[in-house]
Amino acid sequence: MSAFFVTGTDTDAGKTLVTSGLLARARRNGLTTLGLKPLASGCEATAEGLRNADALALQGQSHPAADYDTINPFTFAPAIAPHLAARRAGMILALDDLVERTRPLLESGRDLTLVEGAGGWRVPLNEHEDLSDLAVRLGLPVLLVVGLRLGCISHARLTAEAIQADGLRLAGWAGSLVDPEFASDAALYRDNLATLEATLPAPCLGVIQRLAAGEASAMAAAAANYLELPDGD
Repeated sequence: MSAFFVTGTDTDAGKTLVTSGLLARARRNGLTTLGLKPLASGCEATAEGLRNADALALQGQSHPAADYDTINPFTFAPAIAPHLAARRAGMILALDDLVERTRPLLESGRDLTLVEGAGGWRVPLNEHEDLSDLAVRLGLPVLLVVGLRLGCISHARLTAEAIQADGLRLAGWAGSLVDPEFASDAALYRDNLATLEATLPAPCLGVIQRLAAGEASAMAAAAANYLELPDGD
């Protein structure tokens, strides 16, 4: 059994695409899977309650199936920083609550469990705690999703340094091409990827090219074609 925390260089770096792609790759290999999104802002009201598109994508790649509240226990409607969304809802997020909901699921016996964060590594939960503290408390190795755009090398290296400074192992990184213009100069694009491979202290699990928008399960299946599973040791 392996479990990892998935973070990104920024908001919209491609965390959910990589996370769902890795889960789809694991399922393709005959493994059981669980994708968790403990905290999500930017949710839509439905007859069943607030629902987040990223959490639904992870739910769709969890096998055996898990109910939505297991995948995403803390939901907020505004698409803003989670601690601000919680404040608008009259709540104060607490690390202990996230740990209480997440830790038992790591012992559910799934072959691969991925816990996806929100935004980047230093997203606050409250005035004193960050979402990254969840990975620290759970002792999870980290997978970094690098949103491939101008500036990504510095963003990736700084995030990797912060992860290591918090005492966690960076187990791998994956690139997601979020800005097609970034790859318009093929030679320069290759040089940027080579720099990331040379400077990040973890193996590259793959680089996802720009995918056409589509149904979540189809995008996860397409992303899986670009990815290798991380080493759980």
